[in-house]
Amino acid sequence: MSASSGTARRVAFFGGSFDPPHLGHLAVARAALSALALDTVLFAPVGAQPLKPAGSTATFDHRLAMTRLAIAGDPGLSLSLADAPRPAGEPNYTLDTLLALRGELPPGSTLFCLMGADSFASLRRWHRAADIPFAAPLIVASRPGELLDDLVSALPEGLSISPESNPASAPAAIELRCFLLTNGSGDQAPFFLLPGLEIEISASQIRDQVRATGALPARPALLPDAVSAYIRAHGLYGSLAPVK
Repeated sequence: MSASSGTARRVAFFGGSFDPPHLGHLAVARAALSALALDTVLFAPVGAQPLKPAGSTATFDHRLAMTRLAIAGDPGLSLSLADAPRPAGEPNYTLDTLLALRGELPPGSTLFCLMGADSFASLRRWHRAADIPFAAPLIVASRPGELLDDLVSALPEGLSISPESNPASAPAAIELRCFLLTNGSGDQAPFFLLPGLEIEISASQIRDQVRATGALPARPALLPDAVSAYIRAHGLYGSLAPVK
């Protein structure tokens, strides 16, 4: 994306390990696309997460390839290298990535930061966490039945939250709750919550099951078929690769 050409866009950055990318990730992205009338969601596998010093289980190249397969054919989802490994191996900080992306978007565009409940729960520990919502408004997909109090407790210190009226354009099929975040200087940023998404899929549980059984879960389906095939083909997470 270039800031020098093109029309204004509504884009959500969706960073994460994607180790592996699963159907829950796709459901969150599609819900955000619809609820906030986004043009695209950028799936950005992270190079080095500061909060995971041991690194991801699969290499960045494998995670990038699996993410490409997971989103293939969906025009609203795009692959991004914005959070690729840094040349000197330093950690990827979300705030730095968002600020760089903002500079690449066409004038008048809006950049959001999409995350799931697990990521939001650790937000207080992120680098310059209180500045992130002001670089790109947050869209958080919460767990079913999760209370607003649970979210408030995860907010970085110095931020407060208050209700805001919901946009009339939000599709009725997707519940969207809107709030305002305020910092100590009185600056405000919108905060969007997608509550009650019936998604209970964990990448770590998928990896653990593969390690324990040597096979991918068949039912219920947790992964796109192309991702399952890639994991088997490369013997990732302790899966049994096909005999060649």
